[in-house]
Amino acid sequence: MFNFSLSTIIKSADTFKEFTEETELNEQDLILTNEFIYEPFIRPCDINCQVIFQEKYGNGEPSDEMIDAIRKDIPKNIKRIIAVGGGTVIDIAKVLTFVGDWSTEDIFMGRVVPEKARGLIVIPTTCGTGSEVTNVTICELKNMETKKGLALNSMYADTAVLIPEMVHTLPYKFFATSSIDALIHAVESFVSPKAIAHSEAYSEKAMRLIVNGFQYVREHGADAWTDKANDFLIASNLAGIAFGYAGCAAVHALSYPLGGTYHIPHGEANQLMFAAVLKKYKEKQPIGKINSLEKILADILGVPQENALESLYELMEVILKRKDLKEYGVKEEELITFTDSVIEGQQRLLKNNYVYLTREEIIEIYKSCY
Repeated sequence: MFNFSLSTIIKSADTFKEFTEETELNEQDLILTNEFIYEPFIRPCDINCQVIFQEKYGNGEPSDEMIDAIRKDIPKNIKRIIAVGGGTVIDIAKVLTFVGDWSTEDIFMGRVVPEKARGLIVIPTTCGTGSEVTNVTICELKNMETKKGLALNSMYADTAVLIPEMVHTLPYKFFATSSIDALIHAVESFVSPKAIAHSEAYSEKAMRLIVNGFQYVREHGADAWTDKANDFLIASNLAGIAFGYAGCAAVHALSYPLGGTYHIPHGEANQLMFAAVLKKYKEKQPIGKINSLEKILADILGVPQENALESLYELMEVILKRKDLKEYGVKEEELITFTDSVIEGQQRLLKNNYVYLTREEIIEIYKSCY
């Protein structure tokens, strides 16, 4: 028995101005965004809202220190949060819907389970997180030097609005890391033991849109990705729905210490682990759901099924060149520490693995990427 549902209303608009014309915003609404997004898209609309710029509280991906500082500055009268941004802004906004006398670390460590007290509208400006339709948020816990994910049904956005205009100005590097992240969402959710026909359909469509888009970029050059911006935006959303049900797994789990310790961007860290994890899956269980994945990829890429995964890895290298872990300054002796932190802190993800991975096998994966 399963319960597949969409908890978030999904809308679209051609421009941010169109969104504001159809949505009544007022002084009890708070827009959380970045100044580089606000100036070209939001300021010209002259709306009567409170605004907070996320980057004023720190750079990089969400941390508990960043979220706690923003919470202190939210006016008391705010009834709704409008998140306009990438994964950092969206993940922070989910926590901002809660009120109470607690720290962000308290939430992520399970010491409190707060209730949603504010509405949430999400407008993604990257083509990767899918966070606008999930109940998951990721945060770096500074004192623990790792990232941790949290899944609470109260963190679903009330409404997600897809606006192609918002992703066209994305720098190539952010397109690359975010779209690769979306592809990995689709793949991990597809081979997850929790996948069902409904989630698989979203996973497959997302893979087709993204891989076709990557092939287009390979043929026409890096700047050509904007020709497919709407496809990538939709694919990210579809992949978000898929992994919101079936979950992500070892790729994400193993990437978190890299982001937490070395601040490697999320999508980039995921790519570092992706091929190594799937190769271990294939080695341990060559016959199974992974063959269905290979069949889909072979059809998209126009290659024999036995070459599908390697062809995908090569295509991803065109979009974003993968580096060895040591190039980021990672020390080989840290790989065991990373492994133990993953096993201790990422069971939420590891339970979604295609096959069970032992401690020794996780160490092997890290070493193969070193």
